[in-house]
Amino acid sequence: MTDSPRHCATCTREFRDTERATAQTLCTPCVDRIGVWLRELPLQITVLKGSRQRETAGDRTGGRTVHRTAPLPGRVDVLNLLGPAAWTDQIRDPHGDAREDQHGQLPIAGVLIAWVRLITEERRWNPPISLAPDDLARWLAQPKPLAWASRRPWAGDYCDELGQLMRVVRDTTRLRPRRRAVPQPCPRCDSLALVETDHELYTECGTCKAMFTRDELALAARIKVAELASAEEDQDDAGESAGLLDKVVAA
Repeated sequence: MTDSPRHCATCTREFRDTERATAQTLCTPCVDRIGVWLRELPLQITVLKGSRQRETAGDRTGGRTVHRTAPLPGRVDVLNLLGPAAWTDQIRDPHGDAREDQHGQLPIAGVLIAWVRLITEERRWNPPISLAPDDLARWLAQPKPLAWASRRPWAGDYCDELGQLMRVVRDTTRLRPRRRAVPQPCPRCDSLALVETDHELYTECGTCKAMFTRDELALAARIKVAELASAEEDQDDAGESAGLLDKVVAA
């Protein structure tokens, strides 16, 4: 029997006892981030579908641009992301020719289908209702497939591949979750570097890379206030004791 890993396969954070008890390969913050990506994808796909045509704004100089060949009517980067994907598994493509034929980023469906097939074959769950990329993303974002995938040996590759896909999609749509500074010192390193991101459960410290839920930050703030109040009371008591001592000496 092999020992369970002590660190996350992606961010190398040390596992908590609850995460070791469930034999997770990814830490809970990384699993939550994957869920955020998968729930965001259908919304990003809607934007991509509305961005398939090239912009047709005229030249400010009033002249015409001459091309040796007629330009494509659509945006290649968007069409590539939304396009169909070839089967790249060893059964339908034993020599790996389909993946080599792909130019540019693998389509969204191509990335998601491979992971859906792997999970359904290993776990014997019912597949998504269709192979449309938004349906694939919604299926992978369900709690059961997401939690089960986080305990598999390939969970690190799963997270890295989805992260790369989301970077390309966000660069294409120019839509990214907002990041905001949190006006509270980090409970671990006491630096003012906490940042929260839209739709993510955990707030991250930019200095020590620790992650906290909002409930944990609220508890840390209450503890800090209680410690400050206790320190002030101790100072007042010390002052009163010193005053009494001075009176005794003077007498």
